[in-house]
This record gives sequence, structure tokens and C-alpha cells, in this order.
Amino acid sequence: MPGRRRRVRRIGLDPGRICFKPCGRQGSTLETVVLRADEMEALRLCDLERLYQEESARRMGISRTTLSRTLAQARAKVTGALLVGQRLVIQIPEHGEDQPHGVSPSDNDRPRSVPEGTEQRDENP
Repeated sequence: MPGRRRRVRRIGLDPGRICFKPCGRQGSTLETVVLRADEMEALRLCDLERLYQEESARRMGISRTTLSRTLAQARAKVTGALLVGQRLVIQIPEHGEDQPHGVSPSDNDRPRSVPEGTEQRDENP
């Protein structure tokens, strides 16, 4: 039975196509965990920017309790991927989510430039 329709969430960053996996292991052999764009945004606002949940929820356009659930799910996925050795893929914002300011949906399909001195990300391991 399908769940309720997801409300629009404001996403303040464009994760692009990002994948993290354990070093020295083929990505195709690993179980994949998908981190939704709204889960990544919740982590960014609460853990990286150190905002209170109330302010983070306001910025995302959702209730504080929804943010709390989203944040718990995101933390569980990231922790599980790190401890179990799973591949972690960050999902591109979907149609029901606001695109980051100045980013159009077609921008998600364009290759990203990589800063000098950093390795190219493994998109199709």
C-alpha cells in the first residue's frame, strides 16, 4: 500500500551525483543505500550549519516533527553505510522538491568540475 504523498521540501544545495563507497571495493558488489535529497538537507542544516531543528524545519518548509523523523532516518542510513561498508548514493532532488536557488533540473545532468588536487568521484562503480 503506497504511503501518503510527500510534501514539497525546500532543498538549499545541489548534491549532484555523489556516491561514497569503501576504498578498494567494487561498487557493483556492494549493497546500496540511497540518501534522499531532503535527508541530506536535514543533515546539512542540523549537523553542518548547527541550526536548531525548528529553524531547519522552517527553512525546508516542513514541520519540526517531520524534520526530526527525516533527520533520524538520514543519520541511520549514513551510520549504517559507514559501519557495514555499504555504498551511499545521494539522490538528486525530485520533481516534488524545490530545486536549489539558481539550479535548474537539467543542471543535475551536467558534469561537475572537480577542484584541482581532488580525485574524480566514482559515479558508476
